[in-house]
Amino acid sequence: MPHEDILAELDRRRAEAAAMGGEAKLARRAEAGQLNAEQRVEALVDAGSFFEVGLLGRSSFSPKEAAKTPRDGKITGFGLIEGRDVGVVVNDFTTKGASTGATNSKKMGYIRKTCNEKGIPFVHVGESTGARLPDAMGSKGMGQMLGNDITQFRRTREVPWAAAALDTAFGSSAWMCCCSDFAVMKKGSIMSVSSPRLVSMAIGEKVELEELGGWRIHAEQTGLIDQFVNTDEEAMAAIRRFLSYMPNNHKELTAPAEVPEGSGAEQERILELMPEQRTQVYNMKKIMEVIFDTGSLFEMKPRFGKSAVVALARLGGKAVGVIANNPQVGGGALSAEACRKIVDFTVLCDSFNIPIVRLMDTPGFVVGTDAEKRGAPGHIMNFMNATCLTTVPQVTVLCRKAYGRAYVAMGGGAHNDTMVAWPMAEISFMDPVFATSIVHNLTAGDEGFEDALAEIQKDLEVWDMAEIFSAHDVIKPQETRDYIIRALEIHQRRLNGGLGQRLMHAWPTSY
Repeated sequence: MPHEDILAELDRRRAEAAAMGGEAKLARRAEAGQLNAEQRVEALVDAGSFFEVGLLGRSSFSPKEAAKTPRDGKITGFGLIEGRDVGVVVNDFTTKGASTGATNSKKMGYIRKTCNEKGIPFVHVGESTGARLPDAMGSKGMGQMLGNDITQFRRTREVPWAAAALDTAFGSSAWMCCCSDFAVMKKGSIMSVSSPRLVSMAIGEKVELEELGGWRIHAEQTGLIDQFVNTDEEAMAAIRRFLSYMPNNHKELTAPAEVPEGSGAEQERILELMPEQRTQVYNMKKIMEVIFDTGSLFEMKPRFGKSAVVALARLGGKAVGVIANNPQVGGGALSAEACRKIVDFTVLCDSFNIPIVRLMDTPGFVVGTDAEKRGAPGHIMNFMNATCLTTVPQVTVLCRKAYGRAYVAMGGGAHNDTMVAWPMAEISFMDPVFATSIVHNLTAGDEGFEDALAEIQKDLEVWDMAEIFSAHDVIKPQETRDYIIRALEIHQRRLNGGLGQRLMHAWPTSY
């Protein structure tokens, strides 16, 4: 065959692949305000940087199916985000609902394998119906489709993974969010194991989309999604921003960024934000905004386990992870959900060499029958274990309350490289009101209660801890930013270049 004819055939096949599911389906998406797969790629990676792999892939189920499956419903390849290489999988819902088949499984596996072997972050943009049933049914389908890639769902955190759940995210789109270090979901989308139709058939009752896997369920109850956005473009921007705090892989440190103008200029405001009365609540997030570089806070799971705050941030241009109690919610008492959230975040930071800053103000763990039913003891011990296994540089600041075992889990005692306290910090085994009731058998309003309470409270002040060098220093709140910056500079000067030991690299991403 002449060269011209062979090249023309290649052009024809490329054009068919680029057409995705056809003009009509693409037009319907545009009318609905949904980006198509190629537009999502364009929004995710730097302009002109996408290098596609597997353009000519099609279904291997039958010749008839091959003609209907350009790219086999998955766009795969590599691109740049802020000049850094990333591996990319973007589902094309216009082709067979982006269902998972034998060919596109190989395409996706190739990208993940290359990312892990070459030290490149991996991104999965999900919108899919789940497994492609004609391909997967029967023993041949199972033998061809399932269980042939041992690395498909194995996470040992060689490289950061990020994922999005957009519109209809069933099957693999849900799996990849649950396997990833960061997952973003578009409001109005649904993320679940399978479709409402299949679930309804399985359990014999009608199931609504929102109650099966709507964004509020994942924001407030499951904690499986880290951030929620309104549009596809915002989802891609969130992934880009998350990766800016990450190194390329576990053998590197995150590159420093420019320090925004005005960062650190309002440290005196901390005294205005921190109430003088120990029983008065405040919003720890506002204090975090003052301490860390301007505009750098990137909070994760904001509506899940709300008595704790976890966020990526920058301090003097360097990436850090922040774990804080929020007294505005439940007085800062740590629920089972808050413990889960902190453990997830601790594992992320320790796996990718991101120093941790803890801001402590907690009366302890949430107790009671509901907490026990939620498995509080197990989550508390996971929290304790994760804190003990942390090997990246870590600084703990006792802001106010530091009571009981929560003091240890939040990085107290020897569970840090540096621990400092503000002068208003109070440290004890339990809240002084409870201790007074237990020790003296008195309750508020009883004669002698106030005198007994005052006697117990005088032992809570931080000075005794500083005198025995259990706290490395007592600092003014407005000195915190500069102190942490200098402490982290010292503790990152390690013989191994500042890298952690990654003792939690195989910790489950969802549990």
